[in-house]
Amino acid sequence: MVVDCGTDVSFDGEDDITVYNSSDWAERGFCKKCGSHLFYRLKESKQHMIPAGLFDDQESFVFESQVFIDKKPSFYSFSNKTTEMTEAEIFEMYGSS
Repeated sequence: MVVDCGTDVSFDGEDDITVYNSSDWAERGFCKKCGSHLFYRLKESKQHMIPAGLFDDQESFVFESQVFIDKKPSFYSFSNKTTEMTEAEIFEMYGSS
């Protein structure tokens, strides 16, 4: 689960972050010291998706979309209505395959 944090994102300790080129359209940031996944960032827009677990205060978060829905485990079933996108829809959206 990630939070769309937009493009105006900064981190304390940026010298300890390394970025991995994970696809044609996104890259992932990790802590150099412990290996923790810190974000994935869309290359074109610089939009950051940050794991929800990294935030102390999660009260204002709204669970509104699911991606790669065709790859989800059969036992995942959320009660609220969300926007659902398949792998093909995600790749089409970001121009990659």
